[in-house]
Amino acid sequence: MRILGIDPGYAIMGWAVLDMDGNHFRAVDYGSLTTDAGTEMPLRLQHLYSGLISIIQEYRPEEASIEELFFNSNAKTVIHVGESRGVAILACVNENLHVNEYTPLQIKQALVGYGRAEKKQVQEMVKTILNLEEVPKPDDTADAAAAAICHGHACSGTGSRRLEAILENRGEDLPMGLKIRKGI
Repeated sequence: MRILGIDPGYAIMGWAVLDMDGNHFRAVDYGSLTTDAGTEMPLRLQHLYSGLISIIQEYRPEEASIEELFFNSNAKTVIHVGESRGVAILACVNENLHVNEYTPLQIKQALVGYGRAEKKQVQEMVKTILNLEEVPKPDDTADAAAAAICHGHACSGTGSRRLEAILENRGEDLPMGLKIRKGI
């Protein structure tokens, strides 16, 4: 299965295209879409949309995985990130991709086994799982790869059972919105 991972942002939007075969992942390509601070927001959103459409058309992923919004104390930032997230979802839907959404806690849980893991731990797991020489940069790109890996684990029978077991052992409920499917 080919998965497009997206870490939404309006200044930097990370993306990663991964192939998953069984429970093995391979990085096809990854990077980030950037916009200039002085550019009007509608033009920034247009750039992000066009960039994602190009990536989707080039790599033809079968599924998309996007990180849900993490609340920030700056309301303007949250609104702008929400707008970029909406543009990312629209690009995926317009290209007939099913969009799967995961919270930062779910992504950390799937990669590290602990929902409150440090960002560095998640990045190191991305590097290890994808057998890369270094962590993808910028951080938004590594976060996009982590979102794709999370979705891959959620789709695989063993990955979802492992995730359920981890959550049971910690006494936590399965996070709302986590979509677990058996098989691909």
